[in-house]
Amino acid sequence: MNILFIIDRIELKYFEFNNLVTNFWMIKGLLERDCNVRIATIDMLKLKQAKAFVSCSEAYIHDGNIFYDKSGFKEFAVEDFDIVMFRPDPPVNLDYINATYILDFVDRSKTKILNETKAIRSFNEKLHSVMFNDLMPENIVTSSFDDILEFLKDKEEIILKPLNQCFGGGVMYLKKGDKNTAVIINQMTNKSHNAVMVQKYIPQAKYGDKRVLFLGEEILPYCVQKVPSNNDFKFCEHSDANILKAVLSDDEAEKFKPVAKKLNSMGICMAGLDVIDGKIIEINVTSPCYFIKEINGHFGCHIENDICDFILSYAREKTSTSILS
Repeated sequence: MNILFIIDRIELKYFEFNNLVTNFWMIKGLLERDCNVRIATIDMLKLKQAKAFVSCSEAYIHDGNIFYDKSGFKEFAVEDFDIVMFRPDPPVNLDYINATYILDFVDRSKTKILNETKAIRSFNEKLHSVMFNDLMPENIVTSSFDDILEFLKDKEEIILKPLNQCFGGGVMYLKKGDKNTAVIINQMTNKSHNAVMVQKYIPQAKYGDKRVLFLGEEILPYCVQKVPSNNDFKFCEHSDANILKAVLSDDEAEKFKPVAKKLNSMGICMAGLDVIDGKIIEINVTSPCYFIKEINGHFGCHIENDICDFILSYAREKTSTSILS
């Protein structure tokens, strides 16, 4: 298989030896399966005569690590690849959206895209979590100062989240009576111009949130608990000390099956739920981190094998379906 990974710019800059990153393990696993893997970033996508092209470089393994040919960026039609792994990180800004538009010109009967960029473009990780509102803490999405103030008075402790950041960026905790209430609400909403996700604070958040992982309609049995970083109320530091082994209960697995099924039907077949006390606080679909290094260490497994097997079987299945249809 010929596979294109569209990764984040910062990830390209620090590409070698970066085994904290999900893409490292997926690329390594696919190379070990004799796949041809090339890498690019969203600014390397282009359209020529209504056909999508990309400048990309070949990835390879050397002494157990993966590298790419820094002098070997060559142009290919995107449809030369069997699979495109679209995995740049948020923010979902205009550059990100424009990249998904370019990929609209790719024939899906020739090339599969994971996750499907049309689906990602239509799914905001904070806002569209409300599709599963019965599984979430009480919440509102609004830019209104008065709405947020009323919600705060009612719930007493709340979390405010910008809609397009990642890794805890811009997330604020606010308690009723805080003298900075007006400042925080105005800052988060840009003086009532920008909508934000507002959730009731869950006290168990002090123990961190659990990452629940999907592949297609399957919920993986491996979990990690992301505990708050030093001097913060949330996880925002990717270090071994902040990523603990967790257990996915049978009740949780059963409860989240409909979420996996729905997302998969939309073209989002790789996703990660952030869960506190059985409640979904966010659904990661853009470039979900599978915490492969940590899960392998905690569980004595090789979760990257499951992921690579899924990617290849998904491509083969979709290609067969397209031929038969």
